Amino acid sequence: MELKSASSGSDYGDASLWKRRASFVAIAAAWSCRKKHSAPIGPYRLVEAQEGHNFFSFYDFYDGPDSIGSAGYNMYVSEEKAVELDIAKVITETDPLSGDPVDFVHMSSAPTKKGPRDSIRLEGRRRFDHGLFILDVRHQPDGCGVWPAFWLTDEAAWPRNGEVDILEGVNGQTAAKTALHTSDKCDMYAHVSPWSMTGDWEWVTGIPNQFTGEPDFKTAKPADNCWVMAQHQWANEGCTAIHDRNDTLGAPVNDNGGGVYALEWDPENKAIKSWVFSPIQEMPENLIDTIDTAGLKDESKRVMPDPQSWGTPYAFFAIGEETGCSADHFKNMRIVFNLAFS
Repeated sequence: MELKSASSGSDYGDASLWKRRASFVAIAAAWSCRKKHSAPIGPYRLVEAQEGHNFFSFYDFYDGPDSIGSAGYNMYVSEEKAVELDIAKVITETDPLSGDPVDFVHMSSAPTKKGPRDSIRLEGRRRFDHGLFILDVRHQPDGCGVWPAFWLTDEAAWPRNGEVDILEGVNGQTAAKTALHTSDKCDMYAHVSPWSMTGDWEWVTGIPNQFTGEPDFKTAKPADNCWVMAQHQWANEGCTAIHDRNDTLGAPVNDNGGGVYALEWDPENKAIKSWVFSPIQEMPENLIDTIDTAGLKDESKRVMPDPQSWGTPYAFFAIGEETGCSADHFKNMRIVFNLAFS
């Protein structure tokens, strides 16, 4: 994974191919807000600009097997071993978009004699209860069995405190998805109007009949219930919104020179929203200026993000009072980056 700020291919053998086939380049920024109760969530206050050589200081390296949810064929390694294997690093390269030297964060994986790959899982040190999260990705892992993810969770209290998957794809998927995973009583049905997002709910079919065990392909329903044990959905599917374009994840994004993924978690205004902008040149001017100035030490020169100027999100989830999902389904979450292999 190659990141410009903050926030793989199937050929595993040749390290020289990682950047092209098994890397992720990104910048991540996390914003919280200054606001009075019931006011719009902005204007925002930058709380973390995870860029360049400071990027890894915002994270702890998890050392151990993958979680049960994905059960990847890999082992996550410590920071010391990741550096030794050259799978976590920051390097300066010429940005093909601007022609300027830029620090890029590279996160990748390495083969082992035992079989499971050595990989990376970063767990954020800061906890969030709301905010705006922006990820600038220039190259993301893609290919058979490759499973990169950028998400929010509180695994110690999962699913009670929720999970939000912002960027996740496996086996060459090319349409971006945002998914929420929660405890019971978090349902989007009849609470999200069709015009509030450009995408649609992922549709579910083939669920085994509870009496015969045979897959039922005659019945289909939208995956709009966020409860991890919701009936007539796959186990732990959650509520999943999928982009209306089939070039917003994986190889097409890489071919376009990268993309920007943004998620607004706004319990005051009763919504969680997601956008993808790829190619990067299609980004709204406000978002371009926000990213370009996030790292400035002089706060007065930073451009504040204005999601209302970014257009309709592809994903919209209703949370809070008078919806089917109370806002307390999501709390105390941290950012996670990981690269698993299925």
